[in-house]
Amino acid sequence: MVNQAKQEKFKKLQALLQELPWYVEEYINHKLRNLSTASLYNYCHDYKIFFNWMLSEGLFEGSIEDIPLDRLERLTVIEIDGFLNFLHFQLNNKELTVNRKLSALKSLFNYLQNIAETSELKPYINRNIMAKIDFNEVKESMETKATKMEGKILLGDEYEKFRLFIANDYGEMNKENKRLSYFYQLNKERDTAIVSLILGSGLRLSELVGIDLDDIDYNKYCVRVIRKGNKEQFVYFSQVAMADLQEYLAVRTAKYNVDKNEKSLFVSGPTGPKVKSRRLKVRAVENLIEKYAAAFGKPSLSVHKLRHSFATRYHAEINDVPKLRRQLGHSSIQTTMIYTHIKNDDLKIAVDKMDMPKEQIE
Repeated sequence: MVNQAKQEKFKKLQALLQELPWYVEEYINHKLRNLSTASLYNYCHDYKIFFNWMLSEGLFEGSIEDIPLDRLERLTVIEIDGFLNFLHFQLNNKELTVNRKLSALKSLFNYLQNIAETSELKPYINRNIMAKIDFNEVKESMETKATKMEGKILLGDEYEKFRLFIANDYGEMNKENKRLSYFYQLNKERDTAIVSLILGSGLRLSELVGIDLDDIDYNKYCVRVIRKGNKEQFVYFSQVAMADLQEYLAVRTAKYNVDKNEKSLFVSGPTGPKVKSRRLKVRAVENLIEKYAAAFGKPSLSVHKLRHSFATRYHAEINDVPKLRRQLGHSSIQTTMIYTHIKNDDLKIAVDKMDMPKEQIE
């Protein structure tokens, strides 16, 4: 499923690579088969920060794209510690963010030492300084992360309340505001379907906006998406999401003046008489979720938090981590395990019983 958004990301990645040394582009081309364009773009952004830091510290005189391999080979532990301190104290990056940027550098340096070869079949670099650098110790346990997440997601009857809020209550709340009311009436079926689909499937934002009309299987209640690593997968969604999708599809052509060749599922309205409707962009979806979340009284909600909300509810009702992992498209089951620590009422009940007299427990 090649779409315009994906092509635009690839163009941005190629433009950023022009500002970096040649061996970075070679590394990125090597990783394109396994990582998404968005992830690789973030890698390149991290490399640009690192190389700019090298120039600012006087570790190389010249431009970023001219930094040679032998200069990387001569970096010291003290110098890399200085870069990590720069990230932490000057850029105010948190431990997890520093670890992510360090991981990107470790991956690049590992490629230069252990994978890439010269014409003489020798490694690009013989000394890998990043192999000597440890990640920051992140002290938060899964339970702590889960507890922090719990207050920022939908739980219990909030799932349906939020969906109904978008389908009806937001309009009632703003019916006196002509501008807000107009756009709400135009988009309510689309916006309800978007939220309903995320809450009913756990799709990522990039997966959601990339859906085309013919990706949906109306008989099996599933949708074809391209997950991280460019892997194709059919993801199941709920009956409620299907009902909301069909309501949206019933008005999609008329409300958005959709061209018959437009295959995007979720579209934005034309902005002028000569402008056709087109695929809804990532930022547009983020904006609409932020708008409804603030009005709902839960401003911390985001597209990603809705995905977390689905995962939490799925685990509570089905309690099958391998199936949840597949549904969410996680590469590691450890990522999925965090949802086993959210809203653990059984554990709380067991602890509460410890304080009860024996006769009351029986």
